[in-house]
Amino acid sequence: MADQTPPVDPEAAVETLEDGDDEARASLGERLAVADPTERKRAIVAVREALDDPGDAGPDAGETALAHGAGANLARFLRDDDRSVRLATAKLFVRVAATAPAAVDDAVPTLADRLADDGEFYYVRARCAEALGYAAVERPGEVATPELLADLRVGLAFDEPEVRRKLAKALAAVAIGDPTRLAHQIASLADHLDDEEPLVRYHLCTALVVVGCERPARLSAAADALAARLADEEPYVRGRAAEALGLLARADEASRPTGDDPSPSVDLRAALADALENADADDEAAAFLRTRVRFAEAALDADGEERAGEERGPEEGSAPDGVASVAAVREHTDAVVEAMVTPEDGECPHCAAPLPDGELPMCPHCGAPR
Repeated sequence: MADQTPPVDPEAAVETLEDGDDEARASLGERLAVADPTERKRAIVAVREALDDPGDAGPDAGETALAHGAGANLARFLRDDDRSVRLATAKLFVRVAATAPAAVDDAVPTLADRLADDGEFYYVRARCAEALGYAAVERPGEVATPELLADLRVGLAFDEPEVRRKLAKALAAVAIGDPTRLAHQIASLADHLDDEEPLVRYHLCTALVVVGCERPARLSAAADALAARLADEEPYVRGRAAEALGLLARADEASRPTGDDPSPSVDLRAALADALENADADDEAAAFLRTRVRFAEAALDADGEERAGEERGPEEGSAPDGVASVAAVREHTDAVVEAMVTPEDGECPHCAAPLPDGELPMCPHCGAPR
């Protein structure tokens, strides 16, 4: 009788990747490569679940070791013949990148290739973009190559909504990791501020805010697009747009690109006032919006014109806590996204259709994951 490879126990796979030496980890990868796809997927899912939700304290030494073990030995399955295995691996690498960004360094080219492959299942591409974004926050030099940035921007024009949301999230992460990386891409990002997806608009406005924290004058290329977002249906988008416009209004005239007009072609003060419509509610979204509108208003003269090139003293126009700060965006943006996607009254957070009772993994109307 021919020798049979013993099945891979998922819990043993987790233990090997966390505590095993390099040889044992590599051997596990080889065993999984010849295992049944269902068995391979089961082990990959077990590793991801072991990394899920490390808590406020962050990952411990064991989780960090597990992330590095997975990053070094499981990236091959991003190219697996079985689509479900590729998706499970892409989801795993989201957790690996969030847990230990350096653990995906060797996998960055593969993640980028999967993202750029138009023939790949779009949920796989979306998760690869998300993983690259998490890694870029801590390691922009290793991740945010010109080629990757081009793929992220180009995909905003034609990709599926699920992918566009992750592309925009990745671009915001790139900005958080290094605000100067997108300083010359403002106009191309502004072209997509009217995307039909609220999360795309939010993430792109967030990316512009982060760039504006370091290079506020660069936002002049997005002035009109940002002003248009002051009428957005989503208060968090309106708030980020106001924040970016407040940063632009504080930019030093000498630092503006030659020929750029920093003023939107609308009455900005009136647009800011209109942005506060329906913001009287005593909730976090309304507070987020009001704080940022007031920040932008503080940058305007009493007669409603922007102060081009004047210095602001600490007593006039200083940013309140949590506003116009890269650190604040990094700390709070995930909570904003969570608030935006939390469904109300059993609605799908993506298409607002009613969700049936039960454990269906995706919305039956738009197909998005629940």
